[in-house]
Amino acid sequence: MDKHQENIRIELHFWKKEMMEKPSLLNKLTNNIQKKINSYIPEKVHTAITVTIKKMVQAVLYGSTYTTSTVPPLETSLIHREALVKQKIDSYCKTGAAEGGITGAGGFLMSMADFPVLIGIKMKMLFEIAALYGFDVKDYRERLYILYIFQLAFSSQHGRTKIFMHMENWDQKLHILPENSESFDWKTFQQEYRDYIDLAKMAQLLPVVGAAVGAVANYQLIKKLGKTAMQAYRMRLVDQS
Repeated sequence: MDKHQENIRIELHFWKKEMMEKPSLLNKLTNNIQKKINSYIPEKVHTAITVTIKKMVQAVLYGSTYTTSTVPPLETSLIHREALVKQKIDSYCKTGAAEGGITGAGGFLMSMADFPVLIGIKMKMLFEIAALYGFDVKDYRERLYILYIFQLAFSSQHGRTKIFMHMENWDQKLHILPENSESFDWKTFQQEYRDYIDLAKMAQLLPVVGAAVGAVANYQLIKKLGKTAMQAYRMRLVDQS
């Protein structure tokens, strides 16, 4: 085993432990504060977020919106793939920061209008990362895994553990998933997806408090999503080796 793979295994071990941690007292307290903040969010924001998530789930599972041409050769080493992944994450962080700055400067209404665009940026990045790691994003089961990654990055601690357990040993679960998307109960999945993602955290994805904050928030959120994706694909590649 080379040094890079050894480091990955160590990082992966601690990440898995973090995913399985029970909510701490501080986490519960924070969650209660988030719920309080959540109660002040206007109903039209709740509705907009719900509609956006529904459309995103449909687009990812059935649409051709998210495609990628970034497919490295099969013989590409993991260390090289990860270098390309990190470059891609950095690029999307900068794109998201620029978008967050523009929408933040435009105020609340522009932020709401651009919310689906910001979600789209994040999903596009996940498709690119999947392809760089060598997974076929044309397979709807891989698209389902991408949705779980997004959900894992932005869920509460309680929801995160459940989502992680869905994702662990994913390749062993492929045979029990429906062979085509027509047989998949996407409506139930969408409802559960919406419930698992903490609404207050979803609201944080709206850069509504000014250009500078919007830019920084988007940069950090996309970076977090990218890191989650890396660990999620490492889990599949390293556990197979």
